[in-house]
Amino acid sequence: MTASNFEVWTVEEPYVDCHCKLGEGPLRKGDQHTIQLDRPVTVTADIEGVNPAEKILIGIKYGLAVLDRKTGTYEYVAKLTESPNERVRTNDGGADIKGRFWLGTMTDFNLGEFQPEGGLFRFDSSGSSELIKELTIPNSVGCEIFAFDYDVETGEISNKRLFYKHEGSGGPDGFRVDVNGFIWHAVYGESRVLKINPEGKLVGEVRLPTRNITCTQFVGTELYITTANDDEAEGGERSKNLGGGLFKVDVGVEGLPLFPYKLQV
Repeated sequence: MTASNFEVWTVEEPYVDCHCKLGEGPLRKGDQHTIQLDRPVTVTADIEGVNPAEKILIGIKYGLAVLDRKTGTYEYVAKLTESPNERVRTNDGGADIKGRFWLGTMTDFNLGEFQPEGGLFRFDSSGSSELIKELTIPNSVGCEIFAFDYDVETGEISNKRLFYKHEGSGGPDGFRVDVNGFIWHAVYGESRVLKINPEGKLVGEVRLPTRNITCTQFVGTELYITTANDDEAEGGERSKNLGGGLFKVDVGVEGLPLFPYKLQV
């Protein structure tokens, strides 16, 4: 910690040198094994009342599905729209305190340049609702983090405002919030995770040896950090060699517990 109280953690080596092409959506469960699906999984969550060792919720191309971890098969439980748009895919998301699921969408990777054709969807007992339209990548390449007032009972959002403006060369990606309300935000392209206070001020960072940082997850006071490959080696050979690894660092604070998705039946 410096005299200005700006906190710095430095991580030199990966916890797991797994060489993911795009590591994201970290999920910690007791038994770990690989399940190969026909489409990329974009986000994961527990399901209320369901043993996560058996089944979990996943974001996948057209919406939300339940993955059977024993058989390796999945079944859609909610789709973005009745007529799927082949140009877009799901991205990051999470469940709220009432069990509703919030999910962003973006241009699918195999379609070339990203377009502002994504959105923010909310899934509840009434189906899916697109609350924000014309997003490019809703965990941000515009380098801006927005905040909204949120009605817990209805799930409605209002009063959009800028919470944090990133001044670096990279783009804020996935994040988690700790029990004190600080955001731990991965930055793609800058070899670091930002610590942002509840007022939207940058107060610390975790420095990593590879450039493309994608997401964070708390396990106790340890922050687990996923990364993507760095094939262009813009960060040098070390960044290229360690890209796609899983890192961890003890930051001395626990994360907020994640809410489970309430399966609509």
